[in-house]
Amino acid sequence: MPKTIKKIGVLTSGGDAPGMNAAVRSVVRTCAYHNVECVAVYRGYEGLMQGDFKPMTARSVKDIINRGGTILKSARSMEFRTVEGRKLAYQQVTKAGIDALVLIGGDGTFTGGMIFNQEFDFPVIGIPGTIDNDIFGTSHTLGFDTALNTVVEAIDKIRDTASSHNRLFFIEVMGRDAGHIALNVGVGAGAEEILIPEEDMGLDRLVESLRRSRQSGKTSSIVIVAEGDKIGKSVFELKDYVDENMEGYDVRVSVLGHMQRGGAPSCFDRVLASRMGVKAVESLLAGKTNYMVGLINNEMELTPLDSAIKGKSKINLELLRVSEIMAT
Repeated sequence: MPKTIKKIGVLTSGGDAPGMNAAVRSVVRTCAYHNVECVAVYRGYEGLMQGDFKPMTARSVKDIINRGGTILKSARSMEFRTVEGRKLAYQQVTKAGIDALVLIGGDGTFTGGMIFNQEFDFPVIGIPGTIDNDIFGTSHTLGFDTALNTVVEAIDKIRDTASSHNRLFFIEVMGRDAGHIALNVGVGAGAEEILIPEEDMGLDRLVESLRRSRQSGKTSSIVIVAEGDKIGKSVFELKDYVDENMEGYDVRVSVLGHMQRGGAPSCFDRVLASRMGVKAVESLLAGKTNYMVGLINNEMELTPLDSAIKGKSKINLELLRVSEIMAT
């Protein structure tokens, strides 16, 4: 028999992502709807070990659906990776009467939760929150859509100056292990080339592609580079190589950095967060544990945390082909 859930804790961990606050709001209000107590855990697993808890009611989360970042703060905890750290966390949740946890974060967050569940048979459900969209078991992670809109808006502005000065811009976007952001914004912003970790284009092929673009009449170009792209050691090395091997372009680099993680969440991310929060709480109440909530074919589905962590999100091959055609 699954144990009765009377009090649920919610935390955010790892890198922040737009939509996390909307997910916290959904968890708290779903708990209130089902007459279950809800407790906020501040500073992720660090706060879990230190008992940094605060009771939350439906009114506690007013006016946060539109806010970026996370009101619960986030921290990466080395101590929680130890047996002693997790024992301390278990003592704190037991003392506070917390029966289950909703974990909002990425694969590192889920790994910690899965181990915690295995060691103490403690119910956990994960909600994927990362702009990289690199988690298996969901078509969209929280923050991905917002990040795309933020990046496209920035690229549109950069294109204005690229066109005005006949410049070639290398624009680096986030995506250490996956090129979802780069591929989508590259198509959406009309980039001439898109460099992602999944496709090794090669420096010579890149230069040849840029030459073809020049010969076709293009006087400026935008190249989107995922930070995990393997062609060069850095986007600045790419710039230097093109400078040395191609005349006629004034080559510049723009690294968008952490601005991609900030800002108010898009409507899509707010709705997705609301759906995921409801599914997470109701899954715990139904006795489900050690799962991640995900969006699959526009339905809320559960994926085992182990699969979400070990699985690999796949790049959209159709979109890759579209990008090649659009660069003609």
